[in-house]
Amino acid sequence: MISLHTSPLDQPGTGDAGGMNVYVVELSRRLAQRGISVDVFTRATSSRLPPVVEAAEGVLVRHVAAGPFEGLTKGELPGQLCTFAREVLRAEVSHPVGHYDVVHSHYWLSGQVGALARDRWQVPLVHSMHTMAKVKNAALAEGDTPEPAARLIGEEQVVEAADLLVANTALERQQLVDLYDADPARVAVVHPGVDLSVFRPRDRSETRRELGLPEDAVVLLFAGRIQPLKAPDVLLRAVAVLLDDDPSLRQRIVVPVVGGPSGTGLEHPDSLAELAAELGISDVVRFIPPVTQPDLATWCAAATAVAVPSYNESFGLVAVEAQATGTPVVAAAVGGLTTVVSDGESGLLVEGHDPRDWAAALRRLVDEPDLLARLQRGARVQAAEFSWERTATRTLAAYEAAHHLMRAEMAS
Repeated sequence: MISLHTSPLDQPGTGDAGGMNVYVVELSRRLAQRGISVDVFTRATSSRLPPVVEAAEGVLVRHVAAGPFEGLTKGELPGQLCTFAREVLRAEVSHPVGHYDVVHSHYWLSGQVGALARDRWQVPLVHSMHTMAKVKNAALAEGDTPEPAARLIGEEQVVEAADLLVANTALERQQLVDLYDADPARVAVVHPGVDLSVFRPRDRSETRRELGLPEDAVVLLFAGRIQPLKAPDVLLRAVAVLLDDDPSLRQRIVVPVVGGPSGTGLEHPDSLAELAAELGISDVVRFIPPVTQPDLATWCAAATAVAVPSYNESFGLVAVEAQATGTPVVAAAVGGLTTVVSDGESGLLVEGHDPRDWAAALRRLVDEPDLLARLQRGARVQAAEFSWERTATRTLAAYEAAHHLMRAEMAS
């Protein structure tokens, strides 16, 4: 595995750490449980990090020194690709020839390194985009910065170099074909999963007592990185509309925001708190630093609903995780969220980002207890369709397909 710009050991919910971190570590763990040794190469961000860390039995995270340990933004990392690639190739030399059977790269920066390793080691390159610049630029949030031309070109190069691309959803597969001219025969759809032993239904009263939440509260949760792309401001503006329309709700509503600044959100780390004050809802909003997966499961289980108002999501792991706890999701009808959330069955999909439309959707969960109960039941059913074990099985099939494709190409 190559995960250059963010380590699977990093805490999801802040900086560049998010769903991709969870994906890499959970998939690696499931592969290791099947007797497959997994090395994850990532860039070292501190001199205190040991060269190798065992993340789980059979999973080694290898910290590669490439550039200054601290202070480099994701936009500056392309300048360190050569150094990173050199160190990855050097690590392989210490093993017998043929030590690695496949390279699986994550995000375009890693794909650039993966393409070099593929050619050097003569093993297939499987690549997961996770996000795509052309998709992101087509649906920018207000105040967000477009992805640079260098990334667009880099992604096109990786798509061309990879033996097989792994798409999270059928929609992402079509985007790869339409926007990047990917060969449809070289794109496999493999849904990410959820750890159903961690994200599971729990007694709502119990979880609320643990978190200090009123038992009868309407808890509308946002969990994720605080940046324009994730659009937590949409939830806050919708809550302001709810309270303007029905001031009596102020005594019951709680809006936990679990996560930290990321991306362009780092430029104004306090912007969401300032927006809450501007909207006059600071008294109902609680800002919670990023939490571990078990703690996130507790927050999800305690919520009335989890809001995912992103402008784009290649999948939307938090939506699956929330549903696995039996909590409905109110999500933007974009990207992978249209696959993850079954509209009217496990949650509600909202077209666009107008706060009034979002307020109307959230109001339904407050006013219609029968709907809320039905969505709670449907959320558990929907989440059961996604598991990391199933993801691992299908990923292994993708690796086999990549081997066949590479051999066929070399023979032609």
